[in-house]
Amino acid sequence: MPEAQSETAAPPPAIATEDTTTQGPAVVWDDSRMVTHFANVVNIQSTLEQVDLFFGTNKTWNVANERRVKVELTDRVILGPFAAKRLWLALGSVLKEYEARYGGLKVDGRG
Repeated sequence: MPEAQSETAAPPPAIATEDTTTQGPAVVWDDSRMVTHFANVVNIQSTLEQVDLFFGTNKTWNVANERRVKVELTDRVILGPFAAKRLWLALGSVLKEYEARYGGLKVDGRG
């Protein structure tokens, strides 16, 4: 009776690889200058040539008693239209996975 051959699964491909013959250039994520900011408010505007994302934090403690909501803007990210489209697709994919795992998110009465 022949002996069963064991098949070993190949390890998953590395994210950054030096072999550029078939996959293109490797991406190296340099986080040495990265900073982290919290934002619970985002606003977006666009022109023909760019999409501007404004991030900030709502500083109003009691919205029901205030006539104004104070948002401290901390960051602006300017994207070209193609980068904005790639961001939109990536965020949509991440949020789809999030909602499948944790349940749907309702924002401003929309589901």
